[in-house]
Amino acid sequence: MLVAERAESDRLRQIIRELQRHRFGRRAETLPEEQLQLALEDVEQVEAAGLAEGEEAAPAERTHRTARRRANRGALPAHLPRVETTIDIENMACPCCSGTLHRIGEDVAERLDIVPAQFRVLVVRRPKYACRTCEGVVVQAPAPARLIEGGLPTEATVAQVVVAKYADHLPLYRQAQIYARQGIALDRSTLADWVGRAAFLLRPVHQRLLDRLKASAKLFADETTAPVLDPGRGTTKTGQLFAYARDDRPWAGADPPGVAYVYAPDRKAERPIAHLAGFQGVLQVDGYAGYKVLAARGAVRLAFCWSHVRRRFYELAQSGPAPIATEALARIAALYRIEGEIHGGSAEDRRAARQDRAKPLTDALEPWLREKLSLISQKTKLAEAIRYALSRWDGLCLFLDDGRVEIDNNTVERAIRPLALNRKNALFAGSDGGAEHWAVMASLIETCKLIGVDPQTYLADVITRIVNGHPQSRLDDLLPWAYPPATALKAVA
Repeated sequence: MLVAERAESDRLRQIIRELQRHRFGRRAETLPEEQLQLALEDVEQVEAAGLAEGEEAAPAERTHRTARRRANRGALPAHLPRVETTIDIENMACPCCSGTLHRIGEDVAERLDIVPAQFRVLVVRRPKYACRTCEGVVVQAPAPARLIEGGLPTEATVAQVVVAKYADHLPLYRQAQIYARQGIALDRSTLADWVGRAAFLLRPVHQRLLDRLKASAKLFADETTAPVLDPGRGTTKTGQLFAYARDDRPWAGADPPGVAYVYAPDRKAERPIAHLAGFQGVLQVDGYAGYKVLAARGAVRLAFCWSHVRRRFYELAQSGPAPIATEALARIAALYRIEGEIHGGSAEDRRAARQDRAKPLTDALEPWLREKLSLISQKTKLAEAIRYALSRWDGLCLFLDDGRVEIDNNTVERAIRPLALNRKNALFAGSDGGAEHWAVMASLIETCKLIGVDPQTYLADVITRIVNGHPQSRLDDLLPWAYPPATALKAVA
């Protein structure tokens, strides 16, 4: 009895430590890149202020740093417009003999300038013509098609609002405030009307993107919560945004990467079953039981995620002395080192390397986990972590036999991070329909980001083409993959 009570006490203490870490500590194994960037911003600002102070006191140091800055800042992109200014001398006479000076060269300095976003008005005139002989005859060119009939915005304006909301995480009321500073009074509800109409127009493109992804032999799947306003209760309900992603670049696959989100009002197993109807192949997932129901139908094989296994042992190791969890982390880390070395190789080369180097490690890990499980209380969190891994062992080891399969599900987890950022800024969607708009817009925007296509330019063109009658039979021409990547970024400082 005493042993059972001690085990239960240890389990409760472990739960308390996890809650404390969740509330007051880091939520991930590594410091999120965004948080690191925020910290570095402040450090670098303080450093710059200190350097400026030192340069004022030591002119020679200022000259030295100026020369280094000119040598290391890089060249500004050639596609940017240039506004040239010539600063010339006032007197062309030689200061020594008063003879005429002649030009022997010049110094050219380029600086990056920013003009704040400017609104402009496109005026479309359609002259009317009448016949002097025929009464009542009036001839006029037809008005061009618009997304917002009788409204103010161009398709490019609507695309800008959409990208600001779903890519830059600016809620519509904040955008309205930004526009107001330039004297443009646009009500939030007006912007919402634009976004809603654009989302309705783009639904066939979103569905086609999902269909093309489902035709792949391998996908990643994950889901995240989507708080949705529930007017009947005066609060929010918890919907789900399912993400289905493809990224074959780690094994040099030919298909371009992409991600499609689908909103569902709940997390029932029937949701992914409906979303992935027709899909046949490998589905890489976390431990959500709903995917097992899908796999039980026979057309889908599940590959599980070593990152989720690692996370459970990491939580135990972070909370205090845990030799078994620490040893498990070291063994899993050895698998990840191999993956880092073979990343980008062909599927066959990756499979061969895994069979030669990773398979012996997993063959040794499974009996070791079973042995440790037999030695500890079955009520502890450590036992839960071990059972989590052993119950999914076949799916965890699928990557050993298929070079196309990744060791974890991090690809799609990265794809849902922007949704989490949008959720923090917007707090909740106003309705199930609003959450579906999230899914449509985020799918196209995030796919653009994955392949380097500018989402604003892409959406403006796609909306314009659909408004002008682009045929439904050629939806593939409207997918982000059909557009050229944006101009490559250049380091300029």
